[in-house]
Amino acid sequence: MTVSSAPGKVYLFGEHAVVYGEPAVPCAIERRATVAVESRDDDRLRVHLSDLSIDGFTVEYSGSTDETPDVNVSESLVQAGIGYIDAAIEQARDATDRPDAGFDITVESDIPLGAGLGSSAAVTVAAIDAATREVGVSLSSDEIADRAYRAELTVQDGEASRADTFCSATGGAVRVEGDDCRAVKSPELPIVVGFDGGAGDTGKLVAGVRALREEYEFAGDTVQSIGDIVRQGERAAEGDTEELGRLMNFNHGLLEALGVSSRSLDNMVWAARDAGALGAKLTGAGGGGCIVALDPTDETETALRFTPGCEDAFRAELDTEGVREE
Repeated sequence: MTVSSAPGKVYLFGEHAVVYGEPAVPCAIERRATVAVESRDDDRLRVHLSDLSIDGFTVEYSGSTDETPDVNVSESLVQAGIGYIDAAIEQARDATDRPDAGFDITVESDIPLGAGLGSSAAVTVAAIDAATREVGVSLSSDEIADRAYRAELTVQDGEASRADTFCSATGGAVRVEGDDCRAVKSPELPIVVGFDGGAGDTGKLVAGVRALREEYEFAGDTVQSIGDIVRQGERAAEGDTEELGRLMNFNHGLLEALGVSSRSLDNMVWAARDAGALGAKLTGAGGGGCIVALDPTDETETALRFTPGCEDAFRAELDTEGVREE
């Protein structure tokens, strides 16, 4: 059996705009998805998934994703979780030239599914690493990131960016602009995450932004303005945490304008700001899930815990290590 893990992430800036070639800055955080892979004697997959939300649930299935498990969880989330595993294994089979390889796979994660913390990217990255190493092939983190991106493209109908998978594969803070992906220096950031217990449908949210851009020219300008915020944030990154916070606030406002926020996310953002956070915004695709705030004190975390609709709040340290063997 081979076991790999990969970190989740938060976006300081740039989600949604990164899909259109604008820059984005995600940061890996110390919450991980772990995937254990064991070779089988046949070509079938048996996947056991657990702890894919804060409260946790378990799904077991064998065979194709046409089989829908009977669990009290959104079918779209279950299908998405299984779909990322299938796409990751297809990439691993291709990388190892083992098209008929079968595996027993166990996924455990302390990253809530669909909540904007990069759960799918972490699972995909860890699954590719574990499956390839299980059959004796070791890939570089760059190749794992590229193959994980291709897997996400398949699941998300061509609407993925390289940001999540590159960040998960390499760790630390990264800058992504189109196909240009690189690590960047990041100051010690006092990151606090609030989670509303829900999840957004990434594919629908990304498609919604695309439809807006096609219908309204100013929606395209809004996406470009998010890219401008990222560039401004890069100039402020050398220790000016207050400026980073102000720019995060601007970024959230633009994401609201694009229709990807929600009442629960907005409530948490304003609760964090009222508690004295330097800045707060949604992270990820939106529609529900998580916000990220900057606050060196305990005030934001405490305020979020008492905010209606917030299911959990926690401090998140930057994880400088990407995918790794466990």
